[in-house]
Amino acid sequence: MDICQIDLSNRKQVRAFLDLPGRIYRDIPQWVPPLAGDERLRLNPKKYPFYRHSAAAFFLAYDEGLPVGRLAVLDNRRYNEFNHTHTAFFYLFECSPNRRAASGLFDLAFTWARQRGLDKLAGPKGFTPMDGLGVLVKGFDRRPALGQPYNPDYYPKFFEEAGFKKTGEIVSGYMSADLAFPQRIHELAKRTRERRGLQIAHFNTRRELRHSLGSLESLLNEMMGGASGGTPITRAEVNELASQLLWFADPHLVKILIKDKTPVGFLLAYPDISLALQKTKGRLFPFGWFTLLREAGRTDWININGAGMIEEYRGLGGTAILYSEMFRSVTENPRYRHVEVVQIGLENDRMQREMQNFGVDFYKTHCLYERGL
Repeated sequence: MDICQIDLSNRKQVRAFLDLPGRIYRDIPQWVPPLAGDERLRLNPKKYPFYRHSAAAFFLAYDEGLPVGRLAVLDNRRYNEFNHTHTAFFYLFECSPNRRAASGLFDLAFTWARQRGLDKLAGPKGFTPMDGLGVLVKGFDRRPALGQPYNPDYYPKFFEEAGFKKTGEIVSGYMSADLAFPQRIHELAKRTRERRGLQIAHFNTRRELRHSLGSLESLLNEMMGGASGGTPITRAEVNELASQLLWFADPHLVKILIKDKTPVGFLLAYPDISLALQKTKGRLFPFGWFTLLREAGRTDWININGAGMIEEYRGLGGTAILYSEMFRSVTENPRYRHVEVVQIGLENDRMQREMQNFGVDFYKTHCLYERGL
């Protein structure tokens, strides 16, 4: 067994790190490859926005010369400054059923974090607030939504053997477009519009949508306020998100709630392209982009992945406006038949209750883990 920190300027090592999941999941039909270009970008300190303020290390485990495990560990300085902590995060963990490899990877991660003065390792948690969280513990028979983690069922055991304790759960759910959406939600949305002077920004083109996504930086950061556990997002990270989302987005499915021309809430949804990613193995070139765009134009699945409201408008009916508008958009396009609501924290009781009232079946669960150093 040989475990090392990879040199990000070494193309062979970077390729081995990126190619490992394809071998681990080659016989698992549910797995969805990530976009290959986005994955390569994460390992490029010269171009990826995260490295302008933070640092990361990437480890590979070899058994008899073949890669069998990998792990990334992150020192997110913006997170630690905002939350007054000294926490490292682990991410991109993949491993064959090899306990020695998993244990060795975490041992190196512990050492790297301690050397940087960090006193806790938590995760799986990614580079930005928009990255998928946790390790899958329920819903292995379901294909994941774009960016949602999927893994073999033995990963939690590896985490526990390395001394991690479970700290939280995140759920995702299914909703049919045939659902009889509660009329009272539409009525509440209408009353709230009239009383609070709230409006929904409508988008017809990607150009309009790109122009408005710039407001997400201030909106997301204001939403976090003094809450713990968040990470301020930068303009560069918003631009990166926009670049990833816009080329396959349906502008009618993105909702931004406005008060006096100021954004106060949002709901992000987009056509699911996971089937196309399976077909292209996550590659856009030379012809994968055509397959993905075609799938975005004909899929009958939608992912709702991101919703929020600034503090002063929570509980005042703003959420009803967002979901009322979203339901109208879904039902106005007969192509959309299925909706997946992606990753809601169990601590968000209000949103879960609202979703269950709408008929959402929470059929996937991801867990978060933590260990002191």
